[in-house]
Amino acid sequence: MAKKIVNNLVSKALIEPAVPVEQLVEEAERLMLDELMVEDRLNDEVRQLLKKYESEIEKGRLDFRKLFDMTKQKLVRERNIVL
Repeated sequence: MAKKIVNNLVSKALIEPAVPVEQLVEEAERLMLDELMVEDRLNDEVRQLLKKYESEIEKGRLDFRKLFDMTKQKLVRERNIVL
C-alpha cells in the first residue's frame, strides 16, 4: 500500500524525492503502521489504568466495558487523539 502511494505521488510529479524511493516507501510503511497502532496502545494503557479497580470489577460492582469506554474517551479528548 505504501509503495503504491509513493509511486503514485512520484509518477504524478506531486513530490520530488530527495531520498531514494525505497527509503520513502519504508518511511511511509512505518508511519502507516504507527498510526494503525495508536488505538492498540491506547487500549493497553486503559487496561493498565483499570487494573487498580480489578477487584471491584470482579465483584460486579463496576462494569468493565463501561469503565473502559469512559476512560478511553477521556484519554482521547485529553490528548486530542484521532481514532
